[in-house]
Amino acid sequence: MTTHPPKSGAWPGVRTAIAAGAPALVADAVLALDEAGRREVARELPGHIGVAREAITARDRHRGVWTDGGAWIEPMRVAGAGVLGGAAAVATWLYRRDFTRWRRPLDSAPLLRVIAARPPEWQADLAVRLALRLRGSRAQARDDSMPLALELLRRTGAVPPDHDPLMTAWVSQPPDLENDPLAEHLVPRLFEAEGVGRVLREDTVDPPSWDAGRHTWLGALRAAVTAGRFAPEPLADGCVRRFLRGGSGTDLRFFARLHEMLAPAPSKEHTRDYLRLLPAAPGPVAELALRQLRGAGELSGEEVEEAVSALLFRPEGKLVRAGLTLLDQAARDTAGDLDGLAAALASALLCESYEVRERTVRLAVKHAGRFTPAGAEAVREAASVLPAELAARLSEAYGVTAAEPEAADDFEPGPLPPFEPLAREPFPPALDDLTGTYDKVSDGVTFERWLDGFVRDPSKRPCPGRGRVYERRQWCRLEEWTEALLREAADPGEEPPVPEPERAPEHARHVVGVRTAEGDVEVDFGRLPAELRESIAAGLTERGIPLGNLERFTEGPPLEAEVLGVSIMSSGHWRGRDEKEEEDKPRGRLPDPRHVSPPHHAMLSRCAEVHAALKAGTLPPYLLATPTLTSGHLDPAELVARLEGYERAGVQALPADLGQALLRLPREVDPEVIDLAGKLTSEAGATLTRWLADRPEPELRVDWSHAGGDYTHDRQKGEHSPRLHPRIRIEPTGSALIDALLSDPCPWRGEDDGAYMESWRLTLPSDREVVAMHLLPHVFDTWGRPGYFHEYVAALFSQDGPVGEAMALLIAVQLTERGMFAWPERGRLLLLGAAAAGCLPAVECGRQLGLALRRDVTKMGHVRPALEECAKQGAHRQVWEIMTGLLPVYLPGPDERPYSGHTRALSFAIDAAGWAGTPGPVPAVTEAATRKGASSFVRTARALHEQLLGGQEQAAARTRA
Repeated sequence: MTTHPPKSGAWPGVRTAIAAGAPALVADAVLALDEAGRREVARELPGHIGVAREAITARDRHRGVWTDGGAWIEPMRVAGAGVLGGAAAVATWLYRRDFTRWRRPLDSAPLLRVIAARPPEWQADLAVRLALRLRGSRAQARDDSMPLALELLRRTGAVPPDHDPLMTAWVSQPPDLENDPLAEHLVPRLFEAEGVGRVLREDTVDPPSWDAGRHTWLGALRAAVTAGRFAPEPLADGCVRRFLRGGSGTDLRFFARLHEMLAPAPSKEHTRDYLRLLPAAPGPVAELALRQLRGAGELSGEEVEEAVSALLFRPEGKLVRAGLTLLDQAARDTAGDLDGLAAALASALLCESYEVRERTVRLAVKHAGRFTPAGAEAVREAASVLPAELAARLSEAYGVTAAEPEAADDFEPGPLPPFEPLAREPFPPALDDLTGTYDKVSDGVTFERWLDGFVRDPSKRPCPGRGRVYERRQWCRLEEWTEALLREAADPGEEPPVPEPERAPEHARHVVGVRTAEGDVEVDFGRLPAELRESIAAGLTERGIPLGNLERFTEGPPLEAEVLGVSIMSSGHWRGRDEKEEEDKPRGRLPDPRHVSPPHHAMLSRCAEVHAALKAGTLPPYLLATPTLTSGHLDPAELVARLEGYERAGVQALPADLGQALLRLPREVDPEVIDLAGKLTSEAGATLTRWLADRPEPELRVDWSHAGGDYTHDRQKGEHSPRLHPRIRIEPTGSALIDALLSDPCPWRGEDDGAYMESWRLTLPSDREVVAMHLLPHVFDTWGRPGYFHEYVAALFSQDGPVGEAMALLIAVQLTERGMFAWPERGRLLLLGAAAAGCLPAVECGRQLGLALRRDVTKMGHVRPALEECAKQGAHRQVWEIMTGLLPVYLPGPDERPYSGHTRALSFAIDAAGWAGTPGPVPAVTEAATRKGASSFVRTARALHEQLLGGQEQAAARTRA
């Protein structure tokens, strides 16, 4: 039978302090215990974990506040640190899994206070154990394991263990080498511990101007060396040792900066170490090693050969050029033949940099007479990969060298795929079975047939559904309107009044955070000083923000740390102080035009118009806007005949119906039909006459913006978060439907935006560029747009009207987009289809591709293969036209630096110009070709410019002949 010592009464007091969630009270209670009391509390603590957690959760639920539920953790940790016997037990207790949380404790003073009451040897043992528990994990980055271990090592004076995560934790804190007792132990270990370089990869000697008060490690080490606390030589030697161990440029960046800051005097003693760094060390490390070697004095012949061989095999052109300088110097200093340098010289000829190759050729020609036949043969073999002009220069000194043969151009374009336009057939008659098809009107043709059938015969029919359509305040779907029309026809007046819009109740929730010397932490509102609470409440009220969860709070123990700043994160719904209280007026069942696409809203408006006429008893005998062709077009003669029927019957045209009818007219109308329209006497007839005489032509353009504002010119540097802004400008026509369709689409997408997209072309069959404008807000959204989006674009090739920026941009983006929901072959089919249909704005498509490249929408690595594949399938002439539009936008301006993508664009343009056989210079290419220098970009631009000029001369000769 197990017996327990009688309780001394120590546990209830500690338990009460834990329940209060106050670590300071727990520390007071624990420190007042005797040995028996500590043993009693130690027995009770493990079983109290679940009780403490539930108590805090219940308290928060009773207060009606939400917290992370961790207010019980720190009191339990303090209690365990004060009563558990061994240092190992305390180390395990402090970081047991039950105490895992997402932020550090606000105040560690109570925990340090109970630990400080323990014997010094015990404290030192705990400090070392906590240090060895460090793993550098994400969980430890969130809790206090790193700062607590370091603080205890400092307080106890214990020797820090040799543990890499301890080093990374130490360098993760701001440095204070002058006062930190750990510095003398840990500074020498900076060069041995893994992870230090990665933590300090962004460290600099001086902090940036916007953070001038921050202490940097390089700055602290410089101050310590200047003050004489650390000698510079061991630190420099440590950097070299770290370099020799290897690592990436990121891992070694801090040590390279430290070495540069220390600026050790070059010495012959370290020559061998620096030579070992030249072949494979990251570029900055190799550069500093080279500087040290140059300053160390004259190198031996073997050392020079080793350095030159290492540098000439480097990928960096700067280091290769430095190797050539060494090679030239070695050649001048070497007596006798230079066969020993032939291998190094040959390796330089294999460098990818044209400048390095050209300089190597000059060097080889300069010293050609000092090579034996064997050495010269080694140089000739390497010269076989040189461009023709460099090989020719080398041949003069070394004999015939075979230049790298130019690859034969075996390009054979195929024929363009035939374009099969969508059939323009007579429009089918009105539907008879309206009840069975009311919910199948998503297709534009079926919708028009259904609406036409209803207007012609609005008699009573069986009602579909259960009438729930009236429970919705707004009808955003066509099937909702068709159901409502059937119900109104069957039971006039059944529809209840449109409910007033409900105002959402105001509510708010605030999370208060404070900034202290130890960092930013979340805190209960009741723990803040009273004057600070009053100031926060007054500020929220002044801005019209509800107090929400801050109205009722419970006083808690005051913060012991000094509050340096306060931040409040608010969420909820409320009206701002300056927001006007607008009276909501019922707007019928139509949704807000900002929440749906304009073509979609136009279809809904026509339904609403018919619904209102049905209720008012003014429904016309038939509609004006019903198409006569499946392309959505309306025969002008048929519209005149319909209006004549209206005039005979004394019927007024429905405004939206008339507007839609006008938009469906073809662009070219027979003069006889115009004369007949002029004889109409109604206002609708006069509107038709004006439209036929002067059809308005909208002005269209596409603007771009980014997260920081608008783009102002084509060559502006790209920023993140590109967004399109389609612009449609037209003088008001007097028709609400026409003005809405010929106005700017919203650049962002609403909840129902994009519905019935396959039918948009039927609303504007003679203005396909306007339809393309309405499609643009969806082009970047490969996740949310319909899977057949490319088909909706391709359908515009069969419609009428000019094409421009919108169509070009739709094709350009889909041609090169990549991702889970992007298929490059669809973009290629779009370009080929537009080319075959004769509606590809090729130059503008190239301009838009250039803008997409500049604004990080796509990459040249995606553009080239897509255009190359289109050229192979017969669009080679259009591809060259695209490049003439792309190059002026994409190529760098005089004040911009060219990159490899620019060179690849020019290289592909050389191929495209050859395929198309198109002469004539391109100004942007001419400007690039006249630049100074011999970089790959300039040389490729010159080659393209010469090719274009040659093609122009050949064309002129053919003309003269």
